[in-house]
Amino acid sequence: MDDTLRGKTALVTGASRGIGLAVARELARAGAWVGMVARGGDALARAAEEVGGHAMPTDVSDPSAVHTMATYVGELLGDAPDLVVNAAGTFALVPLAETEPAEFDAQVAANLRAPFLVVRAFLPPMLQRRSGHIIQIGSVAGRVAYPGNGAYSASKFGQRGLHEVLLQEVRGTGVRATLVEPAATDTSLWDALDPDSRPDLPDRAAMLRADDVARVVVFAAAQPRHVQLPFIAVEAAA
Repeated sequence: MDDTLRGKTALVTGASRGIGLAVARELARAGAWVGMVARGGDALARAAEEVGGHAMPTDVSDPSAVHTMATYVGELLGDAPDLVVNAAGTFALVPLAETEPAEFDAQVAANLRAPFLVVRAFLPPMLQRRSGHIIQIGSVAGRVAYPGNGAYSASKFGQRGLHEVLLQEVRGTGVRATLVEPAATDTSLWDALDPDSRPDLPDRAAMLRADDVARVVVFAAAQPRHVQLPFIAVEAAA
């Protein structure tokens, strides 16, 4: 069994499904203690039981909820986790002319505000002890424009900007930061869109799998402390 992260502590948001669940599973297999964060209490409890993780139901777009969760983690571990993975997010495919302000706000809240709040909660203790690693799950849509991705791309381009600033602010502190940007990945976020029936979307069979992205996250997390991987783009082989 791969135990490259044996004895490390990790916190994963969006851990009840999709990429977040796959990341939590792979981190646990690598020997890490894994705190699993998501909004859905029942789904999260089932996921944590499967993985052997510690469930912490939290709405990471809510500042007070994130503060409460971070306080609990600090008391539970006696410190911040060694690794924080921001995998929570949502996805909508709507032309700009048809995007309602509420939908735009929802994309920004889930994909940009939430990662910011989690970074803000755990970065100070990491800086104080001069160690830690923050890995964010971005998207190819955070650097490439696609039709119908106005709200989603705005949030993901924003997340990339947040990460760029984080990289500069942690330089020389002992804290590392990595942005993983996968191409289309087959998760339940695509269910409502039924991409196999649409010529403008990739077939699900041609997409990455959540486990593919999770293995990249574990690869980044397992690097020696002197190795920094600022950006990792992940694509399905043609």
